[in-house]
Amino acid sequence: MNTKTNVLNNLAPSVKKADKALDMAAIFWFLVALMGQWLFVYYIIVHFGGAAIKGDTESWNDSTISGHVPGDTIGNIVFAMHIFMAAVITFGGTLQLIPQLRKRALNLHRWNGRIFIFTAYIMAIGGLYLVWVRGATLSLNGAWAITLNAAAILIFASLAIRTARAGNITAHRKWALRLYLMVNGVWFFRIGFMAWIMINQGPVGSTENLDGPFDLFWSYANFLLPLAVLELYFYTQNRTGTKGKYAMAGILFLLTLLMGLGIVAAFLFMWKPYL
Repeated sequence: MNTKTNVLNNLAPSVKKADKALDMAAIFWFLVALMGQWLFVYYIIVHFGGAAIKGDTESWNDSTISGHVPGDTIGNIVFAMHIFMAAVITFGGTLQLIPQLRKRALNLHRWNGRIFIFTAYIMAIGGLYLVWVRGATLSLNGAWAITLNAAAILIFASLAIRTARAGNITAHRKWALRLYLMVNGVWFFRIGFMAWIMINQGPVGSTENLDGPFDLFWSYANFLLPLAVLELYFYTQNRTGTKGKYAMAGILFLLTLLMGLGIVAAFLFMWKPYL
């Protein structure tokens, strides 16, 4: 009994260090993502909002597919709602990840969460309309990828609501995190695409119609890969030892560096020219 106790006591410090390394990697990811997502929100407000205020909605076409179509009033309204809701959900989503907000302002967290989920529903449905009715896509593969992403959003949002109502907070937070990644598929697509270009010094495996080998892969991986990493993170938290946690922390750290590279490149080459 004493031998077992001594072994456990010796393992405790190393386990705590592994847990701390994993926590620090997650915090690092969040801070980098926070910077990138708020830059994206800034870009949406300045570029799209500024054009709307000036009455120059045709300039939306400079950076999007079928942003403004003359005579398509319904489509233009759906697009405007979709793009500005993207700013709302991106900003609000980052707030939901701040633990201090949950602890010190629970009501704000709950109401912001309700707005986040409601907006997610509207954006998913609006995205399907823009793709399948308006044809705002460059390829059929892209349309199906967006459809899968939208389906995941609708399912995860429903499960986040169901677990919250059931009082299962642990499950609710997991589904909310999954939903957060799904609604940011467009953001992940851009920063991942730009990171790929920076690493390869050019659009290797990509075409103007986004139907190259890398395009076909990334159109799905932009939301499925972050989801896979999150599931691995959940698994590592509770079911692996110190080596597994250190490995997960290292993977998360490296992926965050790649994400940071993509954020910088996206800002410089995709967003800044329109600011």
